[in-house]
Parts: sequence; C-alpha cells; structure tokens
Amino acid sequence: MHLPLTVGSLIDHAERYHAGTDIVSVATAGGIERTDWGTVAAHARRLASALDGLGVARGARCATIAWNNRRHLEIYFGVGAGGRVTHTVNPRLTPDQIAFILGDAGAEVLFFDATFAPLVEKLAGRVPGLRHLVLMDGRDDDAAARIEGLAFYDELLARGDRGHDWPELAETEAAALCYTSGTTGAPKGVLYSHRAIVLHTLGGNQPDGLAIRARDTVMPVVPMFHVNAWGVPYIAAAVGARLVLPGPNLDGESLVRLIDGEKVTLALGVPTIWMGLLQALEKTGSKAETLQRTVVGGSALPPSMIAAFRDRYGTELIHAWGMTETTPLGTLNQLLQKHDDLPRDAKAALRQGQGRPPYGVELRLRDEFGAPVPHDGQSAGRLQIRGHWVAAGYHGQEGGALTADGWFDTGDIATLDPDGYMTIRDRAKDMIKSGGEWISTVELENIAAAHPRLATAAAIAARHPRWDERPVLIAVPRAGETPDEAEILSIYKGRVADWQVPDRVIFVDALPLGATGKVLKTVLRDTYGDCLMADTEE
Repeated sequence: MHLPLTVGSLIDHAERYHAGTDIVSVATAGGIERTDWGTVAAHARRLASALDGLGVARGARCATIAWNNRRHLEIYFGVGAGGRVTHTVNPRLTPDQIAFILGDAGAEVLFFDATFAPLVEKLAGRVPGLRHLVLMDGRDDDAAARIEGLAFYDELLARGDRGHDWPELAETEAAALCYTSGTTGAPKGVLYSHRAIVLHTLGGNQPDGLAIRARDTVMPVVPMFHVNAWGVPYIAAAVGARLVLPGPNLDGESLVRLIDGEKVTLALGVPTIWMGLLQALEKTGSKAETLQRTVVGGSALPPSMIAAFRDRYGTELIHAWGMTETTPLGTLNQLLQKHDDLPRDAKAALRQGQGRPPYGVELRLRDEFGAPVPHDGQSAGRLQIRGHWVAAGYHGQEGGALTADGWFDTGDIATLDPDGYMTIRDRAKDMIKSGGEWISTVELENIAAAHPRLATAAAIAARHPRWDERPVLIAVPRAGETPDEAEILSIYKGRVADWQVPDRVIFVDALPLGATGKVLKTVLRDTYGDCLMADTEE
C-alpha cells in the first residue's frame, strides 16, 4: 500500500490509539490546564474547519507567536493537517525582524498569546496581507478595543466542525515554516514538507535517537517557536506520549515543580535552561527522582553539566545537534555496544561530543578548498550534511543552499570519528586564528564552565597587533563569588597548550543572549574586540 506521509496521519494515530493520554499545559495567565490527545485532535479538526470558514486558502501561512501550551499544540496539527502552513515565529527577535519574517512568509493569519499583545499592536499595520489576528484565549474586550478586528481562539474553535475531514494532501506539500535566528544578516525561512516532518519523526525517534515511548512523560522546554520544539510535538503524537507543556515560566524553580509534580521522565532544552535547573535543584533540595533523561542542544554542552546530572540526580544527559535547516535533528550521542566496557572517564569523554547521525542523515568534512578531511576523530573540517529532512534552499531565495554535489554546509568546524561520532569544535566564524594557528572557543569555554566560582563564560577573538587574534574570556561569576583573573587563567595550565591560554579574563554581570538562548558573540566582539589593542598601546 502507499499512504502519504502527512502531519494529519500523526494526530490521527494519537486520536485513534491514545485519546485518553494526558496533555498538561501551563496557561499563559497562570494555572494548569489538563486535556488529552483526543481533545487536541478534536480541536485541531475544529480549527481547520473554522479556517475554511474564514476563507483561508490551502497553503496559506498561519503564524504563531506563542508559548508551549495546548492551544499551540492544537494549531500545529489543525493548520498543517488542514492543508496550510504552521509558521512559528520567535518572539525574542526584534519587532523589525518579526515584521520582516511575517512579510517575507506572506502570513495571512497570526495566532498569539496574551503576553505578546503589545507586540502585535505594533505589528498589525506593518505587514501587508495579514488579514486575521487571533488571540489564543477566550473573549477579551480590553484587547479587542486595542487591536482592530481581533478574533478569539476559543470563539473561532466553537464555529468549527469537530468531525471535519482532513483534505487529501501530497506529502511533498509544505506543512511548517521556521526562520533562522538572524544572527548573521536577515532571518531566512526554511519550509518543511509533510514528508520531511514524518521522516524526521520516525528517524529521530529510533531507540538510539530520542527514544520517546508511550510510557514517557515528556517536557519540551525548548520552545515550540524554535524549530518545531525539535520535532517533539510530532513525535509525541506518533507514539502517544504524555506531554507537559511549561508555558511562559522557564525559570529553574518552575521547572522543578513541574518535573516533580507531573513526574516528568524526559525533558529537552538548551544548556542555559539546564544550568538554571541545576541551581534550582540545589536550592530546593529536590532530587528530580523521575527525571531519567534530558536532551541538550542548541549550543555546546559543558562537560561538567553531564557529571552534575549523573552524579547528583542519576539523570542521563544526552548531547544532540541540529539546525533550523535540518528540521532540526542531525546527531544524538548514544553509545555503542563496544563502549560498554570502557572506563567511566572514557565514556564521559565520548558523551561530550554531539554524537552520531540516525538513519536518514549523512555527514562529511571538507577543508577550505573543498577537499575531504579524514574521519579520524582528530582532523577538523567544515561539517556538511545531507538527508531526507535537510533543506535544499531557503524560502523565497533564488538558487539552492547546497554544494555542487548536493550537500549543505553547516558553517560548523567539527571532527568525525570512524563510527560517525561528531564533535563541534567551533563555528567557523568564531574560531580564533592566532599566529596562523587555530584555537577553539568551545574548548576554552568548556574548561571555564567547570570552575566552581563561574556561572558561565564565553571566549572570543580579540584583535592583536602581533598575533592577529588572541583569545579573551568573558566570564560571569556565580552569585556571591569574586574570582580574580589569575585564578581563572590557572585552570588552563596543562589542559591546553600555553599559547592557547586566554590573554585576559573580563568579568561581567551577564552575557548577551540571542533569540534562541545562544550567546551573541558578535556583540561581545564589538564590545571587547579591541581590549588587547589598548593594552598594547599602553
């Protein structure tokens, strides 16, 4: 038989076989809502029917600016399975970037949480073609008075048919649209087909992948506006897992309460989230007893964090890597049978990398001239990827984004070993070239992250009159701690070559973070890039 691989088939499976499984959702205004997969599916059908009634055409972009909650989950399926495109928008971008993204995508509908009403007020007149603004809640007369033509999600749903049939769709049609974070130029749109999403769901959830089961209680802390929450909503529907959607409060103590109260077994998020969780666990005394695994991606994972979760809480930290352009899963760090007898330190060293690709993904390395780089675990090169869910180009841009022989260049510098284990050494644009030799900022940051008196740190290239560039560490002390420069620099002795040790440590209250929680090194380089030049001139 041949059945199309569509988003509708995922929610149909959840409705058919897991209708009674809980969906726990933290409401934007506070409190917890409880629903189930059967209700989510019924609401998704109502939404698709209501959009038909509004005259929203097949293929139309329906944007969301929203937290992780049950209405957002319903939109994921009601829009995509209904033949339209779920277009998640990152609210942490600037208003100008958001207006550009909505216009570039051609968004006709915008669903938004009450938190973002002031933002939507400013955007409403700036996006031609945006015809429907929908507050993701019940009627709010104050909001209606401020935003002309405002509709309300619950009222819109009430007009829809819960028995609505999904339209017949080709699996190659677009189902979702995400934009890159725009840290280097304007954000770029990546369209995901139904086929790519379903194959990502199947390939990414192998036993050596995310390995989500119907018995799991899964909390995606990674936002649903960030690369489809790493595909978790689709995977959870495919297996009927219980979901805990944390809403707007992503501080450590709020997450501890959800983990303990809802017995979360698997959580997913970026390293900055888990740093906050570790601090909250220490403060509250919680042991997070049900939390078996966390998946960490988005930026490099400090090795000290793996040991902290393992030794204090018995929680396995799984490093992963991906991009907006890879839907996003590219690799997961699961060990092989031959690693069972390795000493604990050797296993820990293996877990520090980003892991190996699942079926459906291939990786390779190339040097600056395009020649192959050996997969020996030591030689670094530009990381390139291809696969069933890797983008071939960007929405609305002429030409593709691939090499002449059909691979996507990630912009990362990495190593690969013979088993396919990949370790990101740096972003190509972040590497420090000192006297003609390369220094990895990731390695310097991982060493700093293990210092007990530092909360976090970032390494950057600072200009130097003799060596061209030299490393400088920008460090945030832990609360109540006042380390000095010599103390921090001493931890590098014997761990890196002497010439790789940072020239300076600059202490700051906080690091600038981008829309997806990554450190904005462009801002740091603009601020501190000449700090060594001043020293030299003196």
